[in-house]
Amino acid sequence: MTKRAAPAKTAAPRLSPVALPAVLDQPADRSGPAFRRGGRHDAVRYSGASADGLDLAEAVFAECRFDGASFNDAQLRGASFRDCVLSELYAPVFRAARSTWRDVEFHNPRLGSAELYESGWQSVRIDGGKLDFLNLRGAKLADVLITDCIINELDLGGASAARVKLERCTVGSLDLAGAGLKDFDIRGTGFRRISGLGSLSGLVIDEYQLGLLAPLLAAHLGVTVL
Repeated sequence: MTKRAAPAKTAAPRLSPVALPAVLDQPADRSGPAFRRGGRHDAVRYSGASADGLDLAEAVFAECRFDGASFNDAQLRGASFRDCVLSELYAPVFRAARSTWRDVEFHNPRLGSAELYESGWQSVRIDGGKLDFLNLRGAKLADVLITDCIINELDLGGASAARVKLERCTVGSLDLAGAGLKDFDIRGTGFRRISGLGSLSGLVIDEYQLGLLAPLLAAHLGVTVL
């Protein structure tokens, strides 16, 4: 009797809910929050705050909560967010290249062009929302869960991603060219187009998705199906 191969095991993202300490509300100041380049901000709640157009490069946010904050066209290059919760984040242009996100939760974000290339994500959750273009080229991701989110274009070219799961999401275009994947689970997520077919090792899909990929894989390998 031939033994049936044991089903492959996939490591799920290792996540814990972000537990914030008692946070202080932002000071009531007509000029808005005292955000500044390279500044450090600890255990503060920002409700309806606007950082539009500000230079916040290298800024550090630790154990902070953002409710309805706007970061449109703010410069967050090299910024760091640790143990933070961001609800209803809004930014038609989100500029956060080479930023660091560790133990962070996003709830229902609305981002247009999200420039997060060469960023680092560790224990990050995105729940709901819509992202028009999520640029994660060259980024390093570990333990990331994205649920019920619409992403028109997701660029992971050259990225390193381990224990990442997209659950009940809709993705228009997914670029994996040159990516290094391990336990990258997209089962149950709809997509229209995947590029970078030479970098699918480590991707976890279901049988239905395999059927969608079959013509693309055949064309990529030069296989003629009659």
